[in-house]
Amino acid sequence: MGNADAPNAADSSPGPDHRPDDRHEAFVRLLMEHEGRVRGFLRGLLPTWNDVDEVIQQASIVAWRKFPEFDRQTNFGGWLLVIARYEALKHRRRLARSPLVFSEEVWELLANEAEPAHAAEAIDRRRTALEHCLDKLGVEQRMLLLETHTPGVRLNEIARRAGRSEQAFYKVVQRLRAAVLDCMRGQLVPESAP
Repeated sequence: MGNADAPNAADSSPGPDHRPDDRHEAFVRLLMEHEGRVRGFLRGLLPTWNDVDEVIQQASIVAWRKFPEFDRQTNFGGWLLVIARYEALKHRRRLARSPLVFSEEVWELLANEAEPAHAAEAIDRRRTALEHCLDKLGVEQRMLLLETHTPGVRLNEIARRAGRSEQAFYKVVQRLRAAVLDCMRGQLVPESAP
C-alpha cells in the first residue's frame, strides 16, 4: 500500500543539526537559567505565588511550542519574559471576576515599571553580589545570618541556642548585616564610577 521510503506524516523530526534530544536539552537549560528572573517579574504582576506557578507553567509550555521559531542569536530570557507577560495578562483576565485583581491600567503600569530586561539584569547583579558577600563571611557567621532570615524563626530562639543575650545577639546580627550591605554596595558600584 504505502512506500516504505515515503516520509511518514506523523514523523516531523528535525534534521540532523536539530535532533529532538539536543533541542529539548537546550530548551531545558535556557528555561532553568531564566526561570528565577521570570518568576520574580511575574510576582510583581500577580497576587500569589500559586498564580506565578500557574503562569510560569503555561508560559513554559508556550515557549516549548514556539522554541523552533526562537532565534538563538537573541536573548532567551527576554523572549521568555514577553511570553510570560502575555500569559500573565491572560491569567489576570481569567481572574477578573475577583475584586482583588488590578484594573487593566494598573496592571499595564506595573508591567511597564518592572521593565523585564533591566529588572532581570538588576536582580541577577544583586543576587551575584549577595552570594559573593555571603561567601566572604565565615561559615558560622554565614549560617547564623541565613538562619535569622528563615521564615518562622525567632531571633530570641537563635540567641538562646547560641548562648547569648538577645541584645548581644541582635548586635552581632546587625554587624553581620552591615558588613554584607557594605560589601554589596562595593560590588554594585557602576563600572564608570571612580
